[in-house]
Amino acid sequence: MAYDAGLAQLMRDDLDGRDGITERRMFGGMCFILDGNMLCGVHQGGAMYRVGKQNEAAALAIPGAGPMQFTGRRMGGFVDIESDAMADDARRMQWLALAENFVSGLPAK
Repeated sequence: MAYDAGLAQLMRDDLDGRDGITERRMFGGMCFILDGNMLCGVHQGGAMYRVGKQNEAAALAIPGAGPMQFTGRRMGGFVDIESDAMADDARRMQWLALAENFVSGLPAK
């Protein structure tokens, strides 16, 4: 397993009771999908949230977030979260709210 199962469980708990959530192993990690669109996930060493480009600055302003880079390329609209920052419920809820705000506006797949 290339991701932290404890972080995955934190996300599961945060998403519990929300309709339209599924899980999928992707890119060596675990992604949580909302109505067919990637919402958030965990990877080795941390987590990520899909906040959209319009919410990216707000998400990056929360301590513990950085730009998401995958295979050396920056992924606009995604933020990478340090694993230590995931222990803070309030910050996690802020990133999740930004991600849900963006992803819920996308057409379902």
